[in-house]
Amino acid sequence: MNWLTDIARPEIRALKAYEHAVWEPGLIRLHANELPWRAQGDTSIAGLNRYPEPHPHELTAALARFYGVSPTMLLAGRGSDELIDLLIRSYCRAGQDAVIICPPTFGMYGVAARIQGASVLEVPLQRGDGYRFDPQALRARCDPSVKLVFLCSPNNPTGNRLDSQAILELARELEGRALVVVDEAYVEFADGPSLTAGVVDRPGMVVLRTLSKAHGLAGARCGALIGHADVVALLSKVIQPYAVTQLTIEAVFQSLEPAALEQARGRAATLKAERTRVAAALGHSHGVLKVWPSDANFLLVEFQDAAAALQRAHAAGLLVRDMRAAPGLSRALRISIGSPEQNDRLLSSLR
Repeated sequence: MNWLTDIARPEIRALKAYEHAVWEPGLIRLHANELPWRAQGDTSIAGLNRYPEPHPHELTAALARFYGVSPTMLLAGRGSDELIDLLIRSYCRAGQDAVIICPPTFGMYGVAARIQGASVLEVPLQRGDGYRFDPQALRARCDPSVKLVFLCSPNNPTGNRLDSQAILELARELEGRALVVVDEAYVEFADGPSLTAGVVDRPGMVVLRTLSKAHGLAGARCGALIGHADVVALLSKVIQPYAVTQLTIEAVFQSLEPAALEQARGRAATLKAERTRVAAALGHSHGVLKVWPSDANFLLVEFQDAAAALQRAHAAGLLVRDMRAAPGLSRALRISIGSPEQNDRLLSSLR
C-alpha cells in the first residue's frame, strides 16, 4: 500500500468488492437470472436481455490503446460525472475531508462533494489574467483536509486551457497529500497534447477523458479515468458492476474504428474553424462586451444585456447557456459552436 490509497477513506480501503456472476460468454447463461429471449426491437450485437460484462475488460483495453496507457491505468464509467463521484466517494469522509475547485468551473465537482458531505474550498481563477489558475494560492489553501484538487482544462465555462506545466508541477508538490484531478473533456478542441502521458511520472495526477464531446457520444455516456494502477484498483471496488451498458460498449467500439476516428478529427477541425469565425463575428456585434478566447467547443460571451440576447436566441429556436448566476459572470452566456448553418442562425438572431 502507498500514499495513493493511504489518503483514501479507510472503509473503502477495507471494502470487499461485490462478487458478480461469473463472466464466461461462450457458455449458455443460466446463472444470472436473465430472460432467455431478446426484447422486441433489440438489434444489439450481444442482446439486451443479457447483462453486459460486469467490468468491461475489452472496452477498457480498447480505450487504453486509444489513449496510449496500460489497461491497469484506466477505468471506464458512465461519463466523467460518474468518475468524479467515484473519486469523491472513495477519498472524502463526510464532515472531515475537502476538495478544492477553481470557479467559475464545472458545477459537478462541487455538487458531488456536497452530496458526499465533503467541504468545498474555492480558489477562483484570475479573471484579470485570462482566467489563469493561481498555483501558489492553491497550494496555500491545500490544508491536510484536502484530498482532491479539481482542475478543468480547457475550463468550462471560460473555455481557456490551464497551464499544463504548472499543473504537472502542482501534482508533484502535492504528492503524498492530495490527488490533482485534471478534467480534459474538451482537450480535442485545443492545441497541444493531453496530459494523459504525464500520469506515468505523476502518480498523484488523475486525468478524465470523455467520448461525449469530440466523438459525438454524449447520449451513450462513456468516460475514462486515467491514473495510477493503485487508484484505478481502489475505485474499481466502488463502481457498480454492469455500469457501462451493452449499447454503450458497442457504440464505443464503433467510434474507435479508423473511419470514425478520421471523421471525428475532421469534425473537430471544422468546429475549431467555426469557433474562430463565430468569435470574430460576435466580437463585432452590437451589444457584445467581450468574447473570451476559447480552446473548447464553446464560447463565453459577455453582453451589455445578456437577458435580451438570451431571448433573441430563444426566439430563433436556439438554446444557449445562461451563466449569469455564476460568480463574476453576471453578463455572460455560454454558446456552444454548432454546425455552420446553426451558427449563421445564431449570429443572425443576435445582430
